[in-house]
Amino acid sequence: MSGVTIDKANFTKRLKSLYSSWQTGDLWNDAEALVVPVGASSEELRYHKSIALQVWLYGYELPDTVMLFTKEDLYVLTSSKKAALLQELVTPAQHEANIKLQFLERAKGEDGSAQIQKLIDVLKKQAAQGSVGALPKDKPEGKLTDLWSSALEKSGLSTVDVGNALADLLSVKDDNEVTNVKKAAFMTASVMKTSTVPRLEGIIDEEKKVKHSKLSEEIEQVLADPQKIQVKLTAANLDIAYAPIVQSGGQYDLKVSAASDDRRLEYDVILCSLGARYSMYCANIARTFLVDPVKQQEEEYKALLQAQEKAINALVEGAPMSAAMAAVVKALQDAKQGHLVEHLPKNIGFGMGLEFREAINLLKAGNERRVAAGMVFNVAVGVSGLEVKIGSKARSYALLVADTVVVKPGGATPEVLTAACNKAWSDVAYFFKDEEAEPAVPVKAERPGRDHSNVASKKTNLRSEDQTFKVQEEQRRKQKENQEDLLKRVNEETLRVLRHNQDENNQGGSGAGRQVSEVVAYRSISDMPSVRDLAIQVDQKKESVLVPIYGVMVPFHILTIKNATNNQDGDHAYIRLNFNFGPGFEPGTRYPNAVFLKELSFRTSDTRHAVRVVQEIKVLRSNVSQREREQAERATLVQQERLVKSKGRMYTLPDVWIRPNFGGKGRKVTGQLEAHSNGFRYSSPKGETLDIMYRNIKHAFYQPAENEMICLVHFHLINPIMVAKKKTQDVQCYAEVMDSVQTLDAGRRSMYDPDEIEEEQREREQRNKINKVFQQFVRRIQQDVWERDFGDLNLEFEIPFRELGFHGVPHKSTAFIMPTVNCLVELVESPATVVAMPAVAIVNLERVGFNLRNFDMVIVFKDPEAFEADGGWSFLDMEGDSGEEEEESEEGDPEFQADGDDSEEAGASSEDFRSASNTCRTE
Repeated sequence: MSGVTIDKANFTKRLKSLYSSWQTGDLWNDAEALVVPVGASSEELRYHKSIALQVWLYGYELPDTVMLFTKEDLYVLTSSKKAALLQELVTPAQHEANIKLQFLERAKGEDGSAQIQKLIDVLKKQAAQGSVGALPKDKPEGKLTDLWSSALEKSGLSTVDVGNALADLLSVKDDNEVTNVKKAAFMTASVMKTSTVPRLEGIIDEEKKVKHSKLSEEIEQVLADPQKIQVKLTAANLDIAYAPIVQSGGQYDLKVSAASDDRRLEYDVILCSLGARYSMYCANIARTFLVDPVKQQEEEYKALLQAQEKAINALVEGAPMSAAMAAVVKALQDAKQGHLVEHLPKNIGFGMGLEFREAINLLKAGNERRVAAGMVFNVAVGVSGLEVKIGSKARSYALLVADTVVVKPGGATPEVLTAACNKAWSDVAYFFKDEEAEPAVPVKAERPGRDHSNVASKKTNLRSEDQTFKVQEEQRRKQKENQEDLLKRVNEETLRVLRHNQDENNQGGSGAGRQVSEVVAYRSISDMPSVRDLAIQVDQKKESVLVPIYGVMVPFHILTIKNATNNQDGDHAYIRLNFNFGPGFEPGTRYPNAVFLKELSFRTSDTRHAVRVVQEIKVLRSNVSQREREQAERATLVQQERLVKSKGRMYTLPDVWIRPNFGGKGRKVTGQLEAHSNGFRYSSPKGETLDIMYRNIKHAFYQPAENEMICLVHFHLINPIMVAKKKTQDVQCYAEVMDSVQTLDAGRRSMYDPDEIEEEQREREQRNKINKVFQQFVRRIQQDVWERDFGDLNLEFEIPFRELGFHGVPHKSTAFIMPTVNCLVELVESPATVVAMPAVAIVNLERVGFNLRNFDMVIVFKDPEAFEADGGWSFLDMEGDSGEEEEESEEGDPEFQADGDDSEEAGASSEDFRSASNTCRTE
């Protein structure tokens, strides 16, 4: 498994710490053995102590693995590939930690029953008179873990919960762990400061209508791609800690389990929380933004800031964790804001690390656990349920400020890792004064009087009498006739291409997936599950939602539900189910005379059940919709030939990343690109593979690293392929030429610093080395494979001409675009841009002027959809019918003036015209 390395020194040090804590700690409940099963890999965001322990020991998550710790041995039940990866730890574990590491390998195709029985036999010997330490709250999912749980239950062995013991073991972070937390905190603070705050300011200033959920999705996209905010962190190591939370409009939930609803952002009190993970280590930040606040809110917010500062200062080595809550209460009372104390939550934060919320390290009254150096806390001081009177109306609001801090040794003040994002009153309060503009009074223009005194003199200057004008008019007429002929020929060619493509599509795959009208929730009443309570239930297996209607549970398949919302009203909650409805809904067109249900609303006193059900519906709908989209996309794919592995010499490009990546949670690792007989194969250490056939490559590119951070090879395909459940036409393999890490300290280094000079020299050597490896690989593929065996394809690696490049915005951010022999490309930013010049019909430049540095470049391809029906290329005819319209307007009555109503209609017509123009230009 090339590309994956485990830090042996780190493993043995932490393994010794685990056994030392087990032998001396009082939280292990006298367990004679420890069992830690990890289920199958999942796309869902989850926090399990079992996964945290794996990452803490090995640096990676190992799915479908069972670890059994005894007093002298460590048994690992896993696949052969994972066992080979861990094999190098056997010797250091024996010599350094005096622990014998043994593997029970599960071959491909085996379910692991035999190996599980061996572990049960070991447990019966080791824990015959005692208990087995387990993690009952994790509940892993997977065939192997299900078999293990069943076997352990049948064995009759007693189990005890050791979750608190493992949480205590992972509470104190070493220097490497603190560095990962700092990187995660730097990312959260940077996203909040450079992306979220400017976005909120723009929405408020321009009075845009944006949903909370939409804003949350935008923040999540930035968190996943550090290049969008110019942060030099490895994107493969980054992930969200939870879905960003945006709240406003009087409805607030300070819990991290809250979700952004579909209501629009209100310009009052806005709460924004976001968290990130770097190498699985978490960090969190939350800020409150106030629009046109009153004096009461200012005083309360400043008191809250002071209280948070006191809480952070109370987290010194040796202090009880309850001291933070006590400091907050005292600070609020000293600031004469004692009424806020009753609005505080039960805790003002918690420990963080590999788990987002360490339940054993809550900052609440009564928790007398001692703070230790190296602990990381999320200090979140917030109050909810507040009210303020603005005019005659009372508005509800909440305040929240959260930061990630790390405890320093020797009683020093904790370090605030997210301090880069300001939170002072002047940075979060926005004031806007409404100015009523005076209405403009339409004034009719006076009809200019006609002066007949010099008509004779003007007659000699008429254009119709000018001989030069006649010559120019004749040239324009001939040019127009030539343009009309050219337009006709180009439109005919475009129509021919369209019909040819349509015929190819008709001969292609089956197209879309199944229709909604074909979906069946339950085929008979006997298939429905029996429920005791008349409450909304979610059937995950049948992908259906059962709702009570007139005392009967009625099922609805999840694909018929558009969305689900939950609104709190005091002690009750309202669940609203909106169903797919309208003329675009497929069953509506298939059964036009049928009556369809549009929405259902339910009221419940069990608010927790409401939150859980709505969340389950959203997750189920997201998973099913994604699966349906994937199946629909797969149905349109062109069948690719099978890869023929090379029997002789095989060229390999090692230690490269791939874009798009394979997805999934956990730490991303590098793989290798292999050149076989008829195609490339990219393989990762996790067993994931991707094949790229030579005959499916339309263009291939090699771009060495000069001013960029990566060196890459890029393949633009003829027919799309599936990568990570998504259809793509571009695949890229790249290597980073230097560490993509942002300097965390604020100090400046001199250009004459020997360390700085040595570091730059090392980076140059690394860049040259990687460029050379890529260049050799490209040259060998070009000469020994493509030119020798695939000469009919005319494949070659194109290198962009950097000296002819220019800056542009092909997607959302500015990038450096460069031409190659056959294409115009931008390959560093994601998604990549590849414009094949043979497919381009015309390039239209807009807003070009000598006084402007920027202009628009519209590229029109040879096969745009619905092109002929919209007039073809006539939209580029600047002299089309505009002249006739101008003549008609000139012949009209100059004294005509539209009244107020007619002006509004004219404005609407103008807007419609502009929209049509934009649509035409986009095509």
